[in-house]
Amino acid sequence: MKTSEVLADLRMRFPNEPEYHQAVEEVLASIEDVYNEHPEFERMNLIERLCIPDRIFAFRVSWVDDSGRVRNNMGYRVQHNNAIGPYKGGIRFHSSVNLSILKFLAFEQTFKNSLTTLAMGGAKGGSDFSPRGKSNMEIMHFCQAFIAELWRQIGPDTDVPAGDIGVGAREVGFMYGYYKKMAREFTGTFTGKGLTFGGSLIRPEATGYGNCYFLLNMLATRGIDIKGKRVAISGSGNVATYTAKKLLELGAKVVSMSDSNGTIIARDGLTREQFEYIFDLKTYMRGRLSEVTDTFPDLEYHPNERPWKLVQCDIAMPSATQNELDGSDADALLASGCFAVSEGANMPSTPEAVHKFIEARILYAPGKAANAGGVATSGLEMAQNSQKLSWTAEEVDRRLSDIMKNIHEQCVRYGRQDDGFVNYVRGANIAGFMKVAEAMMAQGIL
Repeated sequence: MKTSEVLADLRMRFPNEPEYHQAVEEVLASIEDVYNEHPEFERMNLIERLCIPDRIFAFRVSWVDDSGRVRNNMGYRVQHNNAIGPYKGGIRFHSSVNLSILKFLAFEQTFKNSLTTLAMGGAKGGSDFSPRGKSNMEIMHFCQAFIAELWRQIGPDTDVPAGDIGVGAREVGFMYGYYKKMAREFTGTFTGKGLTFGGSLIRPEATGYGNCYFLLNMLATRGIDIKGKRVAISGSGNVATYTAKKLLELGAKVVSMSDSNGTIIARDGLTREQFEYIFDLKTYMRGRLSEVTDTFPDLEYHPNERPWKLVQCDIAMPSATQNELDGSDADALLASGCFAVSEGANMPSTPEAVHKFIEARILYAPGKAANAGGVATSGLEMAQNSQKLSWTAEEVDRRLSDIMKNIHEQCVRYGRQDDGFVNYVRGANIAGFMKVAEAMMAQGIL
């Protein structure tokens, strides 16, 4: 296999899908040498089969808004690979959603799920529908119309969706309720459900907590204590807020959070009171960070800015969206003394930024490893649903911590270089790939 040839073919066959091409290039560049050590992979054309999704569903979603107007959006589900388990991946509702983004996410999800060691394949879905500014009734109507088109393609042993950007417990509840009505079964088809109907404790916290646990394992390789360290976070959704919560518990200083309109900077670190206000504002009131300085004038608000060039930090944890941290941002972080980057979002760093981090030999954890705690705990929710059990928060958190430690160990195993430096990108990609590849080889050409 030559990465350049595979990419050229994919770009020709699937033009105008830059995010998908970017994700594939990052993985193939890491695994090329290992792949070529297995001529049996090439004989079975494994790499092409692994890059192209098993199937894609695309459909129109028609729904009625509160004024009685009929609205139309596009809906998608990309079932990428189920070699090691049923398809598993979130559903995203955001105006930016398109097929390229969902194919990249499903591709990444395949390797992320492999790293967890749980029996889950990779998938992703979503719509260009945005919940922002919609009433609860409008969101319910949309969710039901979305599932009316999708319900036949999902199920507890077929494809298990979850939440993502724009899809929280409310949206999952509406979708699961309609799935249950159409399928006439009560099963663990969705994860991220409410606790009263099959959800798992720690699931809302899992991606943020898991990222912190992975970060702690990375820091331990260099004997670094997180207490007192300045951490810049982007985002203020589920991942970012629970990342900040765990960091405060660990004694770190959270110096930034952001949303799509701008960034809050806390030069001395957020206080517990300030964080709880932001948490409530974003979680329950669905407000904007621009409102925070009305209550806490000592905080800074920078409209239309990302945090990376605004504040000095020891650790960066991008937790908003893809390609939010570019090469110039990486330069600013490195110049400020940043020695660790752990990704809470999917592919938030551009290839140029990733190259700069690795060249600088700082601790850099790609999202497929660092943010795998969310889907790992979804897997734990699936296990609880299958057994008709509900584990304690302590039990789920312990299992989550153990899974993140195991993922870190896999990354170190495959990513450690001769001089001792750990290339976590290479380690995560090879570890995730080898498990999926071996399963595909064992099952024949499908």
